[in-house]
Amino acid sequence: MKKTISFASALALTLVIAGCGNNNGANSGNGGKVAEAAPQSSAETTTAAAEPAEVTKIVVGTGTAFPNVCFIDENGKLTGFDVELLKEIDQRLPEYEFEFQTMDFSNLLLSLETKKIDLVAHVMEKNPEREQKYSFNKEAYAHWRNRIIVAKGNDSIQTLDDLKGKKVLTGATSAQAQILENYNKEHGADSIKIVYQNGAANDTVSQVDSGRVDATLAADFVLPIIDPQSKLQAVGPELSSADILYVFRKDDAPSQKLSDAIDGVVTELKADGTLGKISSQWLGADVTTSTVQ
Repeated sequence: MKKTISFASALALTLVIAGCGNNNGANSGNGGKVAEAAPQSSAETTTAAAEPAEVTKIVVGTGTAFPNVCFIDENGKLTGFDVELLKEIDQRLPEYEFEFQTMDFSNLLLSLETKKIDLVAHVMEKNPEREQKYSFNKEAYAHWRNRIIVAKGNDSIQTLDDLKGKKVLTGATSAQAQILENYNKEHGADSIKIVYQNGAANDTVSQVDSGRVDATLAADFVLPIIDPQSKLQAVGPELSSADILYVFRKDDAPSQKLSDAIDGVVTELKADGTLGKISSQWLGADVTTSTVQ
C-alpha cells in the first residue's frame, strides 16, 4: 500500500511550476528574453520538493485457523472478517500502514506484551482479567453471546453446573476459557475438566461429536460456520455477553493514539453501513450491534 508521494513526482511537479514562472517573465518587459534563473542550492531543491507524509507501520497480530474470521483461503490468501475489516480501516487511515503477522492464538497477547506486534485482531472479548494487563479501543466492532455447545441430541447439559466432572474443550487464553476457569475458582479446581485445544476450529466439531469431549463454549455466530452439517447444537441460556474490540499495549501513548484513530473509523463504518456488510459477508449475519440480527 503506497501512502507517500514519491520524491521524483514531487520534484517533477516543482520543475513544471518553475517553468511556468519563467514563461510569465518573458512577457513582462524583458524584450522577449528569458531571464536567467539563479542556480538553486541542493538545500533549496530539497525544500522545494514536497515532503512525503510520514506513515507509521503497524504490525497486526492475528490467526489463520478461525473459519470466516481469520484464515487462509484456497488460494493461500489470509482473509476473513477480522482481516478484511482491518484492511478497510487501513484504507481510511493514511497516516498508518497495517502489516499482518499470523501466529497461534495462544501467542497473540504475549507477542503484544513483548512488542512483536502492535495490536491484536482476533475477535477478542473485553473482560476484567484482560483489562488488568491490556488496553482496548472503545468502539466495539462486533458483539455476541457465549453459550454451551454439545453434540446434537444431547439434552442432559444446559448449564455450567451440568458440566461438573465433564471434559470441556476450549482455546487457551480465550474468553471462553476464562468463563470455565472462573467457574472452577468458585466451585473447585477440577469441577469442570478443561481441555485446552491445540487444533483448528474444525477439530472442535469432531471432538464433541465423537464424544472425546463432552462440550465446548462458543459465541453465537460460530456454530453455523464451524459446523455446516449441524452435528452440534447450542444449549441453555447465554453465559456471557461481550463487546468485540482490538487489544493494545496498556499505558502506551502511540497505542492510545492508534486506538483513538481506529475508533473514529469504526464509527464511520457503522454509520455508512460498511461494517454491517462486511459482517454479513463473512459471518452470515450483522453481529456488529448489541442486538444480533
